[in-house]
Amino acid sequence: MSSEKARQSEDGHHCGGRTAPEPLPEVDFGEFVPSDYEAWKEAAVAALKGAPFEKAMYTSTYEGITLDPLYTASDTQDLRAARTFPGSYPLRGASAAGNLCRPWEIAQFCDETLPGDAHEGIVHELDRGASTVAFVLDGRTREGLDADSEGVEDGGVSVSSLDDLDALLGDLPARRPLYIHAGASALPLLALLDALAAKRNFPLGKVAGCVGADPLGALLERGSLPAGLDALFGEMAQTFAWARDRETPLRTVLIRGSVFHNGGASAVQEVACAMTSAIETLRALRERGVDVAEFSRRLRFEFSLSSNFFMEIAKLRAARCVWAQIASSFGGDAEAQKAQIFGRTSLFTKTVYDPYVNMLRNTTEAFSGVVGGVDGLTVGCFDEALRPGSEFSRRVARNAQVLLQKEFNLLQPEDPAGGSWYVEKLTDELARKAWEELQRIEAAGGFLKSVRQGVIQRDIQSVLQQRFKRLAQRADRAVGTNMYPNPAEPLPEFAEPDRRAQRAERAEALRRFRAGRDEGAVERALEGAAASGTVSSAADAASAGATLGELRAALGRKGDGALSVEPILPHRWTEQYEAMRRRTEAFEAEKGDNFKVFLANMGPIPQHKARADFIASFMEVAAFEILRNDGFAEVGECAAAAAASGADIAVICSTDASYPELVPPLARAIKERCPGMGVYLAGAPADDCKDSYVEAGVDGFISIRSNCLETLTGFQRAKGMLLS
Repeated sequence: MSSEKARQSEDGHHCGGRTAPEPLPEVDFGEFVPSDYEAWKEAAVAALKGAPFEKAMYTSTYEGITLDPLYTASDTQDLRAARTFPGSYPLRGASAAGNLCRPWEIAQFCDETLPGDAHEGIVHELDRGASTVAFVLDGRTREGLDADSEGVEDGGVSVSSLDDLDALLGDLPARRPLYIHAGASALPLLALLDALAAKRNFPLGKVAGCVGADPLGALLERGSLPAGLDALFGEMAQTFAWARDRETPLRTVLIRGSVFHNGGASAVQEVACAMTSAIETLRALRERGVDVAEFSRRLRFEFSLSSNFFMEIAKLRAARCVWAQIASSFGGDAEAQKAQIFGRTSLFTKTVYDPYVNMLRNTTEAFSGVVGGVDGLTVGCFDEALRPGSEFSRRVARNAQVLLQKEFNLLQPEDPAGGSWYVEKLTDELARKAWEELQRIEAAGGFLKSVRQGVIQRDIQSVLQQRFKRLAQRADRAVGTNMYPNPAEPLPEFAEPDRRAQRAERAEALRRFRAGRDEGAVERALEGAAASGTVSSAADAASAGATLGELRAALGRKGDGALSVEPILPHRWTEQYEAMRRRTEAFEAEKGDNFKVFLANMGPIPQHKARADFIASFMEVAAFEILRNDGFAEVGECAAAAAASGADIAVICSTDASYPELVPPLARAIKERCPGMGVYLAGAPADDCKDSYVEAGVDGFISIRSNCLETLTGFQRAKGMLLS
């Protein structure tokens, strides 16, 4: 090929001797007849074929918002925020350039227990696409306890000394932003960080990100605090003074909506509770000399991202609106009204069974976070409900974000949902609902009083029970768990971490650390830290060899004895179904038996298949054994096969038209041969037939309106899998 021909081929001017196509003619949109809502509704009513329009086309949500079937320009004509420019608060992010100017941070958490292992994990994440140093502290560290103390046994890295933090971070804080939830107080950990900066000789002015405390969130998680709330707010104020003195942009307050979300809260509750928690914290700090402008500069919000795609987009956008209104009411300027929001894919929506489906859930949740305008994002491992993250699951989680940035080009649009009639209206409704809930909490005395009285906990528990109920009835669907289960798929194998061995190793490392220090110097430094209560004095003690637990003890562990509240325990959406399935698996492993379901299929395959498939899927949710067949032509033949199967129940499967003739004789025949076998009918019976079916021996009816969880749990109880 000549160079000219090659050039033409590369340019697309000529290909295989053909000339470029003619440009497309202009489209005359005048040929399309403009439509209106009434015309659309008329067509929709006709398509529904008698089903009530209001019932079929409107959707109620856990937020108390009813979603319309269609949104038009009229839905946004009175919304001021929908007509602001990108980069304009309160809705559309902190800058007009959006992610083009500063891409959202990719924060993939490391949860290794040993500091050295965690450091390797962090570096591995950073080398492969993460942009933030993110790790989970274990329960003892968050409580201000040393590794050899009694305390919470859970996952996460253990940090007890300056040596530990050095092994964990090295000089990473000078090069990458941090993202650490420090617990009820960040002061002891910040003291270690200050000492590390001195040891490593890097300026704290270069340390960015967040090492944040959330005392009210910690109170709700545990039901108590490691120190008095007044003292903890005092320590938070000290972290502000330290940050000013060290001229570091580090944020030291982390308000976590995930505490409420993981308890089952709606999007409205998550926003309202996070914001009222921030208000309570701001008021406490204002009494200690911190104004709203400084508070906002040191504040980060964390929200979970759930599976309702558009609701989550609206939640993030609404949260910005609500914070802007709060900051303004406290006298904050435009800068103070800007909220920094990090998102995390929901743990609540993750399932143990069919865990690879969680990859899809994480992807859509992450996408909603990006569209909603997060400043940073964490994608959880698809198997996090089952086991600690593996190299494979971490890679999948990390690459989901890398793809969103690099391959899907989501760095390009600023507020991509902006202008959507649906999203703009939903954002406005959610913001109004959250503001109403916020005002209700404030009118009742504020966040802390509502928590102490259990009001917030009860409200969230109410929504959680609604979620469980709808899942039990399969009105909500969790693919692979309450719908379309795959009983043949084994759970991913994993080795449970040897927590005892890890703790022993940590305790020995701490013993060696203490053996090499000057006890007198440590004691004098701790006395100084106790006297002044500042981060700097605590950092001096850390440099002298004081441990994190000793720093916490010097600062004071005396809590408010009256401050004991009902915690908001973390849940997962599908936990009740998973517990049910585990009961079946445990029973089968122990007894070598299972609950057997015989499909009493009548007629040829086209006649019974739909109902048989429905019953099989329904029963497999609990991992019951399904005894299948291709159908029977005669009642006696089917009854004999049912009796010979040894099944616990038989479920008659055919069509509504055939049931009146088939069901009574078949039910009687099965009962005559096996009086102890339960007989059920697939589908809801006609009102004029139900009594005759029951009289013939039908014990129950299983249809799409059945409570799946309740029905299957009842079968387990009858089998002896579940004690009454």
